[in-house]
Amino acid sequence: MTALTLSTAGAATLRADALVVGVAKGAKGPVVAPGAEAVDKAFDGKLADVLETLGASGAEGEVTKLPAPSGLKAPVVVAVGLGRAPEPDGAYDAEALRRAAGSAARALSDAKKAGFALPTESAEDAAAIAEGALLGAYAFTAYQGGEDKVAPKGARNGGPKQPLAEVALLGAKPRDKAFKAAAERAVALAEEINRARDLINTPPNDLYPESFAAVATAAGKEHGVKVQVLDEKALVKGGFGGLLGVGQGSAHGPRLVKLAYTHPKAEKTLALVGKGITYDSGGISLKPAGHNETMKCDMSGAAAVFAAVIAAARLGLRVNVTGWLALAENMPSGNATRPGDVLRMYSGKTVEVLNTDAEGRLVLADALTRASEENPDAIVDVATLTGAMILALGNRTFGVMSNDDAFRTSIHETAEEVGEASWPMPLPADLRKGMDSPTADIANMGERMGGGLVAGLFLQEFVGEDIAWAHLDIAGPAFHEGAPYGYTPKGGTGSSIRTLVRLAERTADGDLG
Repeated sequence: MTALTLSTAGAATLRADALVVGVAKGAKGPVVAPGAEAVDKAFDGKLADVLETLGASGAEGEVTKLPAPSGLKAPVVVAVGLGRAPEPDGAYDAEALRRAAGSAARALSDAKKAGFALPTESAEDAAAIAEGALLGAYAFTAYQGGEDKVAPKGARNGGPKQPLAEVALLGAKPRDKAFKAAAERAVALAEEINRARDLINTPPNDLYPESFAAVATAAGKEHGVKVQVLDEKALVKGGFGGLLGVGQGSAHGPRLVKLAYTHPKAEKTLALVGKGITYDSGGISLKPAGHNETMKCDMSGAAAVFAAVIAAARLGLRVNVTGWLALAENMPSGNATRPGDVLRMYSGKTVEVLNTDAEGRLVLADALTRASEENPDAIVDVATLTGAMILALGNRTFGVMSNDDAFRTSIHETAEEVGEASWPMPLPADLRKGMDSPTADIANMGERMGGGLVAGLFLQEFVGEDIAWAHLDIAGPAFHEGAPYGYTPKGGTGSSIRTLVRLAERTADGDLG
């Protein structure tokens, strides 16, 4: 993990491999952003002119490297675009700072130390820059650079580039309580998001329900979170038909993992439920070619819930947070659930399985019922649930559904506050009829059109009465297959974790929505 320091050094005197400065789009060309005054002075006040000559415009995510002039201890200056410059006396948007810092950190892989001289007017600015840099520096290298047994002894297969080792925030105030707290929060949050990314990126031959449960157990011990793991025998005894039905086709049995963080002065309890399909083949309703390669990411919801609970514990939030990881591997075999089978769920309801590739809602249903038994003040489930949500909202926005309009609005606003794109979605009652079954209480499929909303309606059936509940369908933003941008890497992203942690903070403050 990249280290973070709040530096008292000036940009001109900092000894580092590079200095990062901001440049924005002005009315007549690029303009140097606040924080870079000393660097601009070293360029005789002509840094903007030099950048424009090199083709820089200040556009968001644009990175320009140039050799530092005399007067600076660092040998390289990295100018990163912030987008349109704010109005006079205006402030740069937190998300613009976050993305700029992420772009710069990615461009500085293999560097030991970089000073970030971006606009830092407040602790909130420092938090955004720190988050962006720590998330942007992320790289998943666990399976790269191994020893080559054919080459001479000790030789390695190239070796991946390493993340930027240290981020030094310039312009921050190391002795100010607000700045210190912002930095500590950014580190805890980024470390847990990056741990979730690691889990999402881990190949399914190494990450399966039992091994995921072991990771959660170890993290719980480290951070004072109680962890309970229900294995196959316990699931059978408890009647968790959804988890068992999805997992019965795999050599790796399902698990239900409960993580419980409690605070002695907490007045509210927030329950988080995550879909944890460690690999989704589609089961007997096998996915077509071209749709299997990234299905290790189908546990992104469980990774998000796990990360959020551990982050809440690390931050010592004055709220009780429980996390429920519904873990299973969905595989075809002679023992797999078939289309047409009927499962008896933990709630007692029966479900006719019309499509075994609609498995996420089955494991979530059991976990939602179990979470409801503890009567939390609110439940939020997170899942890479439907391709329909990607068709509706694209690859960067997650959908929010809820049985409570005010709660849905609160979550949408929370997501926007932390820089995660989301959109409130309805739960039209007329779509429920499509899941009527002549054999069971409900079918796991309904109308094809509005499939993401149908899935939400299915989940709603398993939420306890009078409990505020929301469903986040993160199928689009959970796994990024394109080129990295801002602080978003290729592969697992950690989508929704910042929203969940901020929601826990708001709940601790008495603002559940």
